[in-house]
Amino acid sequence: MAGEPILVVDDNATNCKLLQVVLRSEGYEVRSAADGNELCALLQEYHPRLILMDIQLPGLDGLELTRRLRANPATRDIVIVAISAYAMKSDKEAALASGCDGYLSKPIDTRTLPGLVATYLAHPREGRPT
Repeated sequence: MAGEPILVVDDNATNCKLLQVVLRSEGYEVRSAADGNELCALLQEYHPRLILMDIQLPGLDGLELTRRLRANPATRDIVIVAISAYAMKSDKEAALASGCDGYLSKPIDTRTLPGLVATYLAHPREGRPT
């Protein structure tokens, strides 16, 4: 699915850069946002097929942002995968309950990430690989 638009939302610039490099090397069109305000501004002009959403963000956290995206008809079809450095079972449950389609814990395995992204894009909003 080369060329598919993906948005990385993470306040850690190093994490954003790493995910961008890995996904761009697979042919994806990748943009990034550091917080909810940047995300909302970017969505005015850019409609990603998939968002990798950090749960811990300044201001609105990734779970609240996901709930808002799901409530908006213009963004509810975007596949959202939560990412978190604090991998606890309750985090995954909270992410899925908020409307995320999947959950990945940091550090992200860059070898398997492209395959996971392809799987999520191939089965949007259904069959949720976790």
